Amino acid sequence: MTQEDNESAAAIRVENLTKTFVLHVQGGARLPVFADLSLEVAAGECVALYGPSGSGKSTLLRSLYANYKPGRGHVWVRHAGDSGGGWIDMAGAPPHRVLEVRRRTVGYVSQFLRVIPRVPARDIVAEPLHALGVPLADARARAEALLGRLNIPAAMWDLAPATFSGGEQQRVNIARGFAVDYPVLLLDEPTASLDAGNRAVVVDLIHEAKARGAAVVGIFHDDEVREAVAERVFDLSKERGAA
Repeated sequence: MTQEDNESAAAIRVENLTKTFVLHVQGGARLPVFADLSLEVAAGECVALYGPSGSGKSTLLRSLYANYKPGRGHVWVRHAGDSGGGWIDMAGAPPHRVLEVRRRTVGYVSQFLRVIPRVPARDIVAEPLHALGVPLADARARAEALLGRLNIPAAMWDLAPATFSGGEQQRVNIARGFAVDYPVLLLDEPTASLDAGNRAVVVDLIHEAKARGAAVVGIFHDDEVREAVAERVFDLSKERGAA
């Protein structure tokens, strides 16, 4: 990265990213997803990933979070963390650096909550904030405020979400993802299981994140939500190339 890169407003910079899945149980068959894909996302901007099923939206989002390792290319994230600030290449960083970036810089809201047995909803939401050194009482207060906004009744805050409905679990998941003011937010269909009222709450949370300077990359199958939150659409059916 050059000095000019460091002075730009970008929070994420994807350069020439290529991903191909190798199906070892099918004789090593290769399934190309995208090739030489490049994308830049600025602080305070929301980019919606778009394209038909199989175009690579979820694969790209997981590559940004370093859940998937690309065949080649870079995923640069502007990070200020425990061991100094600067650009971190999530495609090649060692595991301890990836975990540091996830803890402080990059938040991820998947479609599904990983249910933790016997842990109350309030503490599931508070945990990422408490892990950063925020006192437990303050982290729980933030969790309660988010759960309340997302219409999870107070009587449920002390219950483990294993028995919650799918929509309720998704709202707990969203609250956890927004508990920390991450500089980068990755959202995988955050409103898929929600009614109109709770979709509107999530739209507000995304706008608030952008207003404080977060770079947001998301998959939004709901056209109204996508149009409400995204400054740009990145169509992978046009950008994927030939892996």
